[in-house]
Amino acid sequence: MLVEKEDWIKRGYKILALEGLSALKVERVAKKVGISKSSFYHHFADLDNYLEQLLGYHIQQVIVLAEKEQQARSITPELVQVLLEHKLDLLFNRELRVHRSNPLFADVLLKSGVLVGNSFVNLWVRELNLRLSPAQLEAIFELALENFFLQISAERLTQAWLEEYFENLKRIAGNFG
Repeated sequence: MLVEKEDWIKRGYKILALEGLSALKVERVAKKVGISKSSFYHHFADLDNYLEQLLGYHIQQVIVLAEKEQQARSITPELVQVLLEHKLDLLFNRELRVHRSNPLFADVLLKSGVLVGNSFVNLWVRELNLRLSPAQLEAIFELALENFFLQISAERLTQAWLEEYFENLKRIAGNFG
């Protein structure tokens, strides 16, 4: 069985997103990929190098997510569908937030926030018709984002939950503007 570097990346990405950083062990990933851990070292110098490549893969995924968000014309159903398509990426991003004391994670979190933040805020402002200053909008969005990532899990991140979450967010934000 020929295992490509991409197989290792995708499997590790999924493990980190669903099970957290503590689950990201060479032996565990090798078992999930279905090959010996020596193949891991053929592709990656060590676990730190592997983690850096997972973070790079996340940025690639976020670029795709941001492009889709920019094309969404409504939160429901369009943005909700995009978020469901990128469920794993959102869960990976949650792990970045949990471990943002790690400078590598903090850097990727910042970069990913810049990539997706503007398109989402623009859609949100347009749909809610809020008349707030850019600083107020940014503050509300940051709070909403933190709240979102505190609440999500693989089980919870469903269409019904996202629709309810955004409806509640719309109601709260409506009190501001």
